[in-house]
Amino acid sequence: MADYLPPGGVLLDVDELTARWADAWRPGQVAERLAGVRTPWCVAAGWALDLFRGAQSRPHDDLEIAVPAAGFTEIRNRFPEYACDAVGAGRVWAAAGTEALTATHQTWLRDPASGQFLFDVFREPHEGGTWICRRDESLRLPYDAVVERSAHGIPYLVPELVLLFKAKAPRPKDQADFEGVLPLLSRARRVLLAEWLERMRPDHPWLVKLSG
Repeated sequence: MADYLPPGGVLLDVDELTARWADAWRPGQVAERLAGVRTPWCVAAGWALDLFRGAQSRPHDDLEIAVPAAGFTEIRNRFPEYACDAVGAGRVWAAAGTEALTATHQTWLRDPASGQFLFDVFREPHEGGTWICRRDESLRLPYDAVVERSAHGIPYLVPELVLLFKAKAPRPKDQADFEGVLPLLSRARRVLLAEWLERMRPDHPWLVKLSG
């Protein structure tokens, strides 16, 4: 997200957000609409871990997908009947224009008839086919090392990267996700996650369990 945020944007309270995310889509719904796109995309966050696990482990408040920023238009064009709201610093810019989109990295797709939010699009930094971590630009990986597919062909962010993002300020559900997925991680995945955490958060308590 840019340092500058444009004027405007509406603050939404927690209760309103909860109500407006009540009809959030599931990964399969998005995957069906994005079949055949050239832009690499993947399910992110908690749903990504459940796709890795092969089953849903808990309720999800929303659905997030990640796309390279330059490919957002192709993704957006698959949903012409919905509005795109930019999100940043707790504010929402409805039907966002170029200024708000440039200044933020999250986009909520909204049903204009009901006002319900359907899913969240992270517009990620990249250089061509190289994914760049928005929290540490020195972490760069080719997209084929960032995205895997479920048994049903749904692309998802690899679990070691999902957990790296969750490690910033773990909520109870993030801690539960880590503990639930940890036994399923191969040694190679554990080593990668530990290396990244040591670089970004060398005092993180998850490092002890990763080395065990």
